[in-house]
Amino acid sequence: MSVNLFDVQDKIVVVTGGLGQLGRQFTQALLERGAKVAVFDLNIQRSTLAPHKNLRLVEANVARRDSVEAALSEVAVLWGVPHALINNAALDAPPNAPAEENGPFETYPESSWDKVMEVNTKGVFLCCQVVGGAMAEAGRGSIVNISSIYGLVSPNQNIYDYRRASGQQFYKPVAYSVSKSALFNLTRYLATYWAGKGVRVNTLTFAGVFNNQPEEFLNAYLPHVPLGRMAREDEYNGALIFLVSDASSYMTGSNMIIDGGWTAW
Repeated sequence: MSVNLFDVQDKIVVVTGGLGQLGRQFTQALLERGAKVAVFDLNIQRSTLAPHKNLRLVEANVARRDSVEAALSEVAVLWGVPHALINNAALDAPPNAPAEENGPFETYPESSWDKVMEVNTKGVFLCCQVVGGAMAEAGRGSIVNISSIYGLVSPNQNIYDYRRASGQQFYKPVAYSVSKSALFNLTRYLATYWAGKGVRVNTLTFAGVFNNQPEEFLNAYLPHVPLGRMAREDEYNGALIFLVSDASSYMTGSNMIIDGGWTAW
């Protein structure tokens, strides 16, 4: 009888930020394949996910250890210790953020730096400590830290010339890039630290996802992508399933880049 290496049936998976654009995709992909998914999110009332017997929405602030511990306890009582943790929750300055957030590096607000780093880096650290620690005690698990090409390479500020041409002072902010870059070495550290405990830790690095961005942005962005388009929101699901499943059983401490070829140039 053949074995499905990509089987995630009955695996208990925690997805942080599971109500966002990609988080919803990850959650649905896992549920469709028989996994039990606990979504950790700040505001579960905003959920647009359809009710499912294998779905649990847990209100949690990933930047607070006591909140993550309470969320894990709820999952453990319901299903047991998770088999996988997807660190997906993150903040970035949206295009319509206050002018000071999208202004020059020299005047980027310290408060904005703290807010982004607290969720994107400290939040991953705490979830790894709490959920990853429980998996290490159980002797198995997979952690997937979601990063970005803007953590691997610097943002190309020329993409935003169209905004500056209209009189705006706009730069892709620094904190998001630094916070996502930090995940690469957190991944490597934990991959070696927990190797003997059966917990694998990898990073998934993504490029931009199409979300009805303005034409001016697309015209500036797409020439930098060899495939000539932004990702569909479902195109990262396969890599996620691979890393959660036994198909990646010998993979740890790695960074899987899925960017349409962005970093190949």
